[in-house]
Amino acid sequence: MNRDEVVKELTLGRFDDALITLYGDNEQTLDAQRKRYIRAIKSFETIYPESEDISIFSAPGRTEICGNHTDHQHGCVLAAAIDLDAIAIVSFHNDHVIRLQSVGYEQEFIELDHLGIQPEEKGTSTALVRGMVSQFQDMGIEVGGFNAFITSDVLSGSGLSSSAAFEVLIGNIIDRHYNHGRAGAVKIAKMGQFAENKYFGKESGLMDQMVSSVGGFVFIDFEDTTDPKIEKHECDFDKGGLKLIITDTKGSHADLTDDYVSVPSEMKLIAAQFGKTVLREVEEEQFYHSLPHLRTVCSDRAMLRAAHFYADNARVVKEVEALDKKDFDTFLNLVRESGRSSAELLQNLYSTKKPVEQGIPLALMVSKRLLEDDGAFRVHGGGFAGTIQAFVPVDRIEEYKTTMEALFGEECCYILNIRSEGGYQVI
Repeated sequence: MNRDEVVKELTLGRFDDALITLYGDNEQTLDAQRKRYIRAIKSFETIYPESEDISIFSAPGRTEICGNHTDHQHGCVLAAAIDLDAIAIVSFHNDHVIRLQSVGYEQEFIELDHLGIQPEEKGTSTALVRGMVSQFQDMGIEVGGFNAFITSDVLSGSGLSSSAAFEVLIGNIIDRHYNHGRAGAVKIAKMGQFAENKYFGKESGLMDQMVSSVGGFVFIDFEDTTDPKIEKHECDFDKGGLKLIITDTKGSHADLTDDYVSVPSEMKLIAAQFGKTVLREVEEEQFYHSLPHLRTVCSDRAMLRAAHFYADNARVVKEVEALDKKDFDTFLNLVRESGRSSAELLQNLYSTKKPVEQGIPLALMVSKRLLEDDGAFRVHGGGFAGTIQAFVPVDRIEEYKTTMEALFGEECCYILNIRSEGGYQVI
């Protein structure tokens, strides 16, 4: 569709049905999104003035509800897509190159004649794009290329999975235009994980990509990672008098790769003592029965982290049951239990390399003082730095937000809504 026509239709509200699907029907929110999309189109026009026909794609961030570091052990998770997303203004062509401009980054050029892993690209978004395209090529899909301008309000390093949203966004752009949407949400999620693991160089589970790609409020059982069990559930926190708030403590994720890698590595080390690859393959009672022997061959922390896996994996199912019954008291108790387990057993609230930097424990301490038993709070995402999650009574939101912003800075709090759709072609 012609970009000037898209701007006109957006201004007149003729794409509001699609925007409501992604962001809700609050008029203030809708107006902000219309303006955001129009700004993105204008930026696209400045960068690619020759590209007149455009499409628009969106992919959401995600919030983990329960199952902290369980996915990489083939465990269960409870997570939800959120109304913060990455959007791409795209124009397709047959130049056999992808030109990509993301806000705040240098423009990227990915030649599609060279799709192998490039060691010098490790840790870059170029690597992720190359990794996604290579998998479509392996499926026999000819990708001609495209120009894209990407803007995202999924804060990088926030535990809301900005990288997964980016991968899902690229996957949907290619799948919907060059593959008639045949790959689908689950396949795109797996492709995103592969690109992140092999091309980007970061070991990760599949939860982030799966929730961003599938959308909604979802329970995922990764016992069989080739065919994970996925269930969508309904949950309206507003009916429970609660709002989901993510607070960014502004801690740096720089130099924390070893901390993140240590969690799955130590859990897998425990599994290896039983001749298994991941903890899901080891019976819980067998693990506890073997503690004396394990302590002679594994670290104490590895055993504690394994104990966290078993407890949080079981807790996921209990949280799903509580939400299905609209039993918010039980749900909040389980969130608190999960938070304590992450702190005491998983030990991912701060890096031992930076022991004086403890933004997450500080935010949790303040949350407990403010909310007591009226809400719940826990570390969010991978941990070690970044964000916490809190379920806050609606009549306490302003107090909570004001207190947190005084401590961690303005706009550190994100009041989130659950988004029903995953990767999505808006126009």
